[in-house]
Amino acid sequence: MMHRRNFISAGSLGLFGLSTADLLRANPGKAKANSVILFWLEGGPSHIDTWDPKSNSNFKPIRTSLPGVHYSELMPKMAAKAHKFATIRSMHTRGNDHPQATHYVITGHEVNPAMQFPSVGSIITKEMGPRNAVPPHILVPKWDRGRQYEDYFRASFLGGDYDPMCIPDPAKPDFQVTDLSLPKSVSQASVESRSAFLSAVDRRYRGLNQTAEHANMDAFTAQAMKMITTPAVREAFDLSKEPDKLKERYGKDSIGTSCLMARRLVEAGARFVTAAGYHGTSWDTHSDNDKSHRDRLCPTLDRTLVALVEDLEERGLLDSTIVIAMGEFGRTPNINPNLGRDHWPNAWSLAVAGGGLKTGQVIGATDERGANVTDRVITMGDLYATVFQALGVDYTKEYMSPIGRPIKIANSLEDRTGEPVRELLA
Repeated sequence: MMHRRNFISAGSLGLFGLSTADLLRANPGKAKANSVILFWLEGGPSHIDTWDPKSNSNFKPIRTSLPGVHYSELMPKMAAKAHKFATIRSMHTRGNDHPQATHYVITGHEVNPAMQFPSVGSIITKEMGPRNAVPPHILVPKWDRGRQYEDYFRASFLGGDYDPMCIPDPAKPDFQVTDLSLPKSVSQASVESRSAFLSAVDRRYRGLNQTAEHANMDAFTAQAMKMITTPAVREAFDLSKEPDKLKERYGKDSIGTSCLMARRLVEAGARFVTAAGYHGTSWDTHSDNDKSHRDRLCPTLDRTLVALVEDLEERGLLDSTIVIAMGEFGRTPNINPNLGRDHWPNAWSLAVAGGGLKTGQVIGATDERGANVTDRVITMGDLYATVFQALGVDYTKEYMSPIGRPIKIANSLEDRTGEPVRELLA
């Protein structure tokens, strides 16, 4: 027996043999998005004190530009621009420590000792290919917590072609991306001549000893050659081209500068840029949660996220660029003895904008304390299926892993394929 609620939620399509997924696959429409910026909130922000205010927060809820929707008082700029965002309040993920949770949200898979999974950025890079001579996948700035976290953003068995280029912190006075220009004593013509000679020798060597490592090296060499001989690539990394007023708007710290760099890079042709300006476990507020959110974390997030979305819109890039602001989980409903909140993957929030997605809405809900999802559970597989759909990528695709196991690119809980969040798709 089909109850009325189930009939409505299915849109009656199931009666005719069509699920929501079938409909979306049959009518993908023309993709509007061609790039993604992930604003990475490492450590996990408190959803209760930001986008899903509750009575167990010490911060007041404030009105937003959306009728009936409130954010925390710590997010006034976002509240004024809430119509530019879609806030998902019903994320439900796995992993209760930073390594496990980071791996899960970046790959959609739980940690498996038998293999490493490719990141969503690497998948998008593989499926969409590069544009111009700009590296398609970039992490800025490179990790300061050790190689382990950086590895989660890598391509794994997809190959080094799809690993992110990890660049230094652009907020540092000595910031420089090395090897983007030729020595003054070397002309471009001579480089091209030397390149032809190198290719001849290289072909002979590989004919004797063909390995996967050489294939990757070949791709890296080609990419490097494009980069150093294309002025537009060097300019993409040159923040001196930006007016000081805009830098102030983003913020001249690592948070603001990494997002400004991300905008420059997608504008130049990058496919997926992670703006990781929050160093270490910035949002990991096991102690002094309120003070950290009030004095240090939320002001920079509120300032920079709004500046990024506004800047993209002013440049005509917002419809083609998906912006995702998220960490690896939320924080506990209860305050611990150190006045902090601990890790909480059961229910948390994130914000998305751009890419032709339907903004100006809140999706999902949690209970009165923000402890559990009460409406519209959304997994990482669902989120990434939505992103893939917006980019024109088949979200049902699977890759064959080196151990002979098919890997879903939009993997959800219970090893199923995620479903696009229908509310987000125009």
